[in-house]
Amino acid sequence: MGAVRRPGDDEGWRVRGRRGTARAGHGGLSAGGRAGVVTLASVTVLGLTGVLPGRVAVADEAADDIGAYAFVEDARRVDGTTSTADAVELEPGRTYRSTLPASGAVHYRLELDAATSTYVSATAVPPAGRTASVIDGVKVSVQDGEGRSCDVDTASFGTAGSRHPVAAWAMREISPRRSLCQEAGTYYLSVERVDPGGAGSSPGPWEMELTAVAEPPVEQAGATSAPTEWNSAPPQPLTGKPERRSGGAGFARATPVGQGAWRDDIRPGQTLFYEVPVDWGRQLHATAELGGSSKGVRGYTAAALDLDLYNPVRGRVVDVGVGYDGSRKAESLAPLPPVAYANRHAAGRQVGAMRFAGSYYLVAHLSAAVADDFGDGPVPLTLRVRLSGAAQDGPGYAGESVPRDVFTVTEEDREAAAEGQDAGDDAAFRALAVGGIGTGTALLAGLGVWTLAARRRALP
Repeated sequence: MGAVRRPGDDEGWRVRGRRGTARAGHGGLSAGGRAGVVTLASVTVLGLTGVLPGRVAVADEAADDIGAYAFVEDARRVDGTTSTADAVELEPGRTYRSTLPASGAVHYRLELDAATSTYVSATAVPPAGRTASVIDGVKVSVQDGEGRSCDVDTASFGTAGSRHPVAAWAMREISPRRSLCQEAGTYYLSVERVDPGGAGSSPGPWEMELTAVAEPPVEQAGATSAPTEWNSAPPQPLTGKPERRSGGAGFARATPVGQGAWRDDIRPGQTLFYEVPVDWGRQLHATAELGGSSKGVRGYTAAALDLDLYNPVRGRVVDVGVGYDGSRKAESLAPLPPVAYANRHAAGRQVGAMRFAGSYYLVAHLSAAVADDFGDGPVPLTLRVRLSGAAQDGPGYAGESVPRDVFTVTEEDREAAAEGQDAGDDAAFRALAVGGIGTGTALLAGLGVWTLAARRRALP
């Protein structure tokens, strides 16, 4: 089958949302796409025992550890192969978990048609550690069946020299500007470390999360060149008292935010994930601010905070570093063009990454080196997000993306970003499932909250 293949009936039915999957099939009803899974089981709820078959699983406590990454709970475990001949297939719309060896490339297979563009991303999660080679990271590439390169990308830890999750993406793009990789057939994703032998690099394997997304063609051909003029003047960051909004521990657990100022605390070695719905025609601006230390300690970390922006397929767009000396410091992402389908025709990858609407991810990492001068305590972090420009209609796709609506901003997305509706979902549902409540109405309400939360979790 081609790139738009869907899982077979043996997996049960799925209600697939942008931020997750609600699945009913063999063994009950569960909420996926999060650090832990809560499944209604033989528990007493509203005076009824055994409401649904299954079990109750408490959220993975490791996800709360500093530096831990919240993998998609129901991601399929696959093994990369050293030879393409034995490579396992990755299907668009699914999330996979695999292992990246310390040296050498591992391969995965893609079965693609001649009309659909496919984007694959590898999120590498190194083990905890205070040192890292600044150029180490993950390299991904897509090749056709004859070994010719379709695309390649590299993501490194950068000057922070601190291990943290990094994601790189590569594509098989259907485009009149390309001559290679346009035919239907078998393609391969290759993933490898960049500098496993560098000073401070971890010698063991890394865990890894893989995603694949399919983009249908457009009904009518549009512009064949990227916009040449757009407002590149950085706006003034939003002012005012920030609202508390705790960051998530992974792409699938990213906390929704919209325009505004958002406040959290971040510890050395920790990485926080936020998602911002950005519609067609809108321009995203973001500033990261580290608050002053109350300890009065002197010191300086040149690359204390790294703020990365990723697009809806986990493709890195741009990043900025913030130095820290214990006083308030702030830096802004470089100005980016409004989201437009035609951005894909740009010569530079940064503009080309702003090619579709959907959930963009702000990922903030505080270097472990900050602890050397300022201790292991939290540092105040404020993200100031501004969205300018009017929302526009999309390009008119001739079909559905896989996952569905990944390149769309829905009213649900806007509400979640404005109200932070994901903040208490896990705790509320655990209380409903385990503790029991006294009325049938509460059960229905709780299930409604759970279903809405499941629909709002991205896959990827």
